[in-house]
Amino acid sequence: MDRSSEIAAFLRSRRAGLTPDRAGLPADGRTRRVPGLRRDEVARLAGVSTEYYTRLEQGRVGSPSPGVVEALARALQLDPSEHEHLTNLLARPTAARRGPAPQQRVRPGLYLQLQTLDHVPAFVLGRRADVLASNRLAREILTDFDALPAPRRNLARYYLLDPEARERVVDWEQVAAETVATLRLEAGRHPHDRRLADLVGELILTSPEFSTWWNDHRVLGRTHGSKSYRHPLVGELQFSYESFRPLGDPDQTLCVYNAEPDSPTAHALRLLSA
Repeated sequence: MDRSSEIAAFLRSRRAGLTPDRAGLPADGRTRRVPGLRRDEVARLAGVSTEYYTRLEQGRVGSPSPGVVEALARALQLDPSEHEHLTNLLARPTAARRGPAPQQRVRPGLYLQLQTLDHVPAFVLGRRADVLASNRLAREILTDFDALPAPRRNLARYYLLDPEARERVVDWEQVAAETVATLRLEAGRHPHDRRLADLVGELILTSPEFSTWWNDHRVLGRTHGSKSYRHPLVGELQFSYESFRPLGDPDQTLCVYNAEPDSPTAHALRLLSA
């Protein structure tokens, strides 16, 4: 990513989405030619000069202090994922890594834990939403990632490019857009990730919806929520999911899809397990 253009685009998108009323600013009678807050209003809310904020939005400020980043996050009313993304974008630039990144592997203990979760779908994601490991129910409910070539085992590719995903995922548009938002957050964490850049380029070229979602600069961290799927044998399944980052490897995420006890989904999972 080009750091300056990413900073500019993200800050412009966040201030465009914040109205003066929501920001607690009184009406000043000036005509607004663009939606959202002006630069001078963001600067005033953050306690910095308009000139400084303008240079910051243009990527012409080196590395702001944590206090300035915190003030900007408050002024723009950023959620935790947006706050993290802004912090990543404004951090001191690091040199690009020489050579390919090491291959991610699931450590034996985490892999064993994944297999013990044989009553619910569960899988481990790595960087770029790569599916590093999955249990049998995850492969049954989503798709058989193990049957794919290793470079194609990727959750974003599945949701955005596999026609079957549009049939299986009940709220496909929401889930696909959220997946793009997680990739955008990761791009801020790892701006020199060549494989992530290649994945984004592939999705821009092959997914009709990807560019629109990518360019709105929404970011989202994997935490918890709900998802619904349609299975050809047992019908609709409803899950509440939880995501965990294993200690010692912040670039991996264990995702577990839970079902309410004695619910139709729980009964359907027992049928599929049998």
